Amino acid sequence: MKHIYTAVLSILIAELFSSCNDFLDKDPKNTVDPTTAISSDVAVSMANACYRTLQSSNMYNQRIWTLDIVAGNSIVGAGGGDDGLETVQASNFTTKSDNGMALYMWRSPWVGIGQCNILIDALEGKDLQQSSLLSRSLGEAYFLRAHYYYILVRLYGGVPLRLKPFNPSESTDIARASVDDVYKLIIADIEKATNLLPTKKEYDDDNIGRASKDAAYTMLADVYLTLAPDNHEYYQKVVDLCSQVTALGYDLANCTYESNFDATINNGSESIFEVQYSGNTEYNFWGNNPQSSWLSTFMGPRNSNFVAGSYGWNQPTEEFISQYEEGDRRKDLTVFYEGCPDFEGKQYKSSYSITGYNVRKFLVSKTVSPEYNTNPANFVVYRYADVLLMKAEALNELGKTAEAAIPLNIVRHRAGLPDVGNLSQNEMRGKIIHERRIELAFEGHRWFDIIRLQHGDYAIKFLKSIGKSHVTKERLLFPIPQTEMDANHLITQNPGY
Repeated sequence: MKHIYTAVLSILIAELFSSCNDFLDKDPKNTVDPTTAISSDVAVSMANACYRTLQSSNMYNQRIWTLDIVAGNSIVGAGGGDDGLETVQASNFTTKSDNGMALYMWRSPWVGIGQCNILIDALEGKDLQQSSLLSRSLGEAYFLRAHYYYILVRLYGGVPLRLKPFNPSESTDIARASVDDVYKLIIADIEKATNLLPTKKEYDDDNIGRASKDAAYTMLADVYLTLAPDNHEYYQKVVDLCSQVTALGYDLANCTYESNFDATINNGSESIFEVQYSGNTEYNFWGNNPQSSWLSTFMGPRNSNFVAGSYGWNQPTEEFISQYEEGDRRKDLTVFYEGCPDFEGKQYKSSYSITGYNVRKFLVSKTVSPEYNTNPANFVVYRYADVLLMKAEALNELGKTAEAAIPLNIVRHRAGLPDVGNLSQNEMRGKIIHERRIELAFEGHRWFDIIRLQHGDYAIKFLKSIGKSHVTKERLLFPIPQTEMDANHLITQNPGY
């Protein structure tokens, strides 16, 4: 799918407005004439556009993984001065409504939602039985719209529900929907996607990486797990959805931990959904839709020359490093520390980092990415180990603690760790959240995990324990950016800002 993403960046607009000018040459240009049939090629191109926002630095190329910094796994590092200041403020819970990180994470999902709305508006309610590509494209749009809203609602709370293509003649002032209403839309969209999308195995090599039934099941399980503290019956839904993913042929015994972060593999056997990058240098590395992953460039130890770039961001804390159990194989694959295995013959020095540690798992050899802007490594959003840990958590909350140990121990076994068992329900809770922290470290999950646990009380207790004295329950949501407050007169600010 990489070459599809790359091509669509340059040809999508031209394609839509030339070969399809029978419905796109009418005003307004961003809507589709409902009386005109859409060809499969046009639908696929429109679906491709829905993915582009995922690649943005304001989403998975930077901001999502920097949430691990806010969650306390790491610190910014960076180059000093104002470099990364907006993330430092966020991680210290001193943000204001003009904070850049809050602004950047707010903006991008709306671009993706807008693209999805155009495609959904064009295909929803139409007879799609004659074309599997039309139904698949609609499923992709539902999946991605749900995903963008899922990011927004967890970061900001209730947000406006914009479900139709933008019409210049209509007011852009839209009030915030309730959190419950946003989640109702998310669940409805994902359920529609599950009925329309093929499984990952049904995609050919040219299309691997698109949203699949596997990904829809996984995201729906994630959503239900987030909502389950207020809806106990959802824990069984999580278990059932995770079992459906397993039934699609996933087996962690056939997957290595490191292959998830190997730029020469991508979309591997454990992967369920990834943001795709090609490393193509024709697209601006610093632009909104780069084709090169930023992770190796940003996380390579500063002044080490280990990888192209080596900006030294995202430096793990001593507290995080202390959480590794003796014999955990993931440690040497995830982080650098004094005395760790060499990186391609180069010895790591603690002086490379403020904390004495750096992230290793996303680094890409110069033989694969010789320049800072040539990294083709995908970003893994969902993978099977996450599914197993979600299932373990849901089973434990259902009181099935002995059963919960089974999927948990599958993950631990791969890490070289002994099985756990004979634990109380509360002890098992601690083991599972610990395992999620270590297994999914720096992949953008930790922040969303700690704020959903115990209605945010877990986050407050943990963050205060590591010295985040300014954190409050209100500041577990980001502020609505001031620019949005100025532009949308019906929107209200989050409490505490």
